[in-house]
Amino acid sequence: MAAKKHTGYAADDIETLEGLEAVRKRPGMYIGGTGSAGLIHLIWELIDNAVDEASSGFADKVDVVLHRDGSVEVSDNGRGIPIDKHTKRKVSALEVVLTELHAGGKFGGGAYGASGGLHGVGASVVNALSERLVAEVDREGHTHRLSFNKRVAGRFDNKTFTKTHELEKVKKISKNKTGTRVRFWPDWEIFDPEAKMDFEEIAQRSIQACFLVPGLKITVEDRRTGNNNDKFEFVSRGGLADMIEHLSIGDSVTQIIHLDGIETFEEKVPVDGKMTLVQRECNVDVALRWVKGYETVVSSFVNTIPTSEGGTHMNGFDRALTRAINDVLLKDARKLSKLAKQNKHKATKEDIREGLVAAVKVSFPEPQFRGQTKQELGTPAIESIVYSIVKSRLVDWFSEGGGPRTHVNAIREKLATAVVNRIASRQVLENKRKAANLGSTGMPQKLADCRNHGLDSELILVEGDSAAGPAKEGRDSAFMAILPLRGKVVNANKASVKQVLDNAEAQALFAAMGAGSGRDFSIDDARYGRIVILCDADVDGSHIRCLLLTLIYNFMRPMLDEGRVFAAMPPLYSTKVGDEVHRAWSEDERDQVTAELCKGNRKPESIRWNRFKGLGEMNVDELANCALDAKTRTLKRLTIDDAQQAERAAEMFEVLMGTDVGRRRDYLVRNSALMDSDALDI
Repeated sequence: MAAKKHTGYAADDIETLEGLEAVRKRPGMYIGGTGSAGLIHLIWELIDNAVDEASSGFADKVDVVLHRDGSVEVSDNGRGIPIDKHTKRKVSALEVVLTELHAGGKFGGGAYGASGGLHGVGASVVNALSERLVAEVDREGHTHRLSFNKRVAGRFDNKTFTKTHELEKVKKISKNKTGTRVRFWPDWEIFDPEAKMDFEEIAQRSIQACFLVPGLKITVEDRRTGNNNDKFEFVSRGGLADMIEHLSIGDSVTQIIHLDGIETFEEKVPVDGKMTLVQRECNVDVALRWVKGYETVVSSFVNTIPTSEGGTHMNGFDRALTRAINDVLLKDARKLSKLAKQNKHKATKEDIREGLVAAVKVSFPEPQFRGQTKQELGTPAIESIVYSIVKSRLVDWFSEGGGPRTHVNAIREKLATAVVNRIASRQVLENKRKAANLGSTGMPQKLADCRNHGLDSELILVEGDSAAGPAKEGRDSAFMAILPLRGKVVNANKASVKQVLDNAEAQALFAAMGAGSGRDFSIDDARYGRIVILCDADVDGSHIRCLLLTLIYNFMRPMLDEGRVFAAMPPLYSTKVGDEVHRAWSEDERDQVTAELCKGNRKPESIRWNRFKGLGEMNVDELANCALDAKTRTLKRLTIDDAQQAERAAEMFEVLMGTDVGRRRDYLVRNSALMDSDALDI
């Protein structure tokens, strides 16, 4: 048998990390990384400590300053970190807090009932990852200072650093004045060179903290060279309700619904070295509303800490929401009666979250987090508490005598529609899969496709077959595809998802793009890089353009977000003077061009303008020149604002040109106040 090689693994190979060295060895465990997110996490640790003072009722002001020398200062007007000698450590409590992991006043319910920085490592982690740190405490009639140079306690006299554990009394102050200031210089041996502290991110996090502690005022000041940020200042009085108002985008379906309650639970914790059963009290505070859009904005917090990964409190919230809505709100919804026979009428979490804006906060002592960065709550008992409180309060709001009936009915309609649309979308997907299995290309028969697809290709939507012929002849077939639209395009702003998916023109557009529709639309799968809308320069053309833009806005929005939707602008008039072609898009513009051309000896009557009644009247060369040739055509890039205006315009076309005579009559009466009503032929 061959002799075993020496592995070099013996008692002396076991490494122990003392004090703050554990943080420096594995910074990712404590701040998530050494990039910008980790660097700015140091500020969060100090802000969280200050906010804890405010949430406990001992402070109402927090100031953050980004200094020119790269340091950051966080101050509050709370009680001030204790400065007396620690019995066991024989140094000031201030030094213990800044040098000992898991040291602080947040364990065992002593100084804090419910706080954010429960691991007790926040301030010490900042010190561990700083080249230099200066802490000042206003307390007992003096300002006390303790400095650290590479984690060693002492004081700075000009540029000289002296090691000492004694606090420096800087000046006398009022005995009533208290507070803490911590200024630190990050250690760039630890952090990535490109790591930055973003002013806007700090300001947004500060807004969030103010919502969590009503009455707290936070200021953020950027004094760094080359930055022109105005001093930020924010305070909230309404708490989570203000947060929901701040986060809501678009028209609301319901008022802000406030749900809260208190319940107790028991858990085992070490007390004097023994596992002891203690009773905890948990406060649940929830604010939510639904808006007309589809985006979901849900924020969650434990005490004052945002939990981006959710946790047990969010599991309870989602379960309660789903149960209350299915058991009470949608129980007898007429819209779901057909689906109920197939047992497909239950709303899923995704259905319920369409347009939901919510904030969930739980407050209780010593929460258990999964991971040092405290992004996910792990305390098991909180799930059932949140479930119980949210479900019972929400059922009360849905029931008779609870929320306003118009709001309850509106959310019932929205969520029932979400269920119906999900089932309809699934059916459309199933039909596509069946077609694929049968070998079908799935492309519209009327599509004149191009040879090359990708970012440089474009799908040109043409109004009617009369314009499709010249467009096909005048295009560059290498990268231009032509899709003629026949019949009326559905108004996606007022139609259901099923009605849109059943519309032949909408089907043709979705199929040609090959990227899905609605929430399933994937711009990466799009066969064409651009969509170009080519319609007549008249009222009917404007109507069709509005309907198409509304359809794209509601079902292919990423194309608008990335600036990939254009409108070709065919002229109403054209004339040729010599070898030069002149165009005009209105009568006024035609007259202006005529005036310019007649500044010499040319007479207006010698200029012959050609008036296009529609694209179908243009010959191949004319259409190619004004709408297809990249060198000579005029395109307008369409934006989200254009789409929103198109929605309103499509609605107005519906009123004035639709088949509903009564609706048109009501509109004319309502908007004819300046005329003698007897003169109206209605």
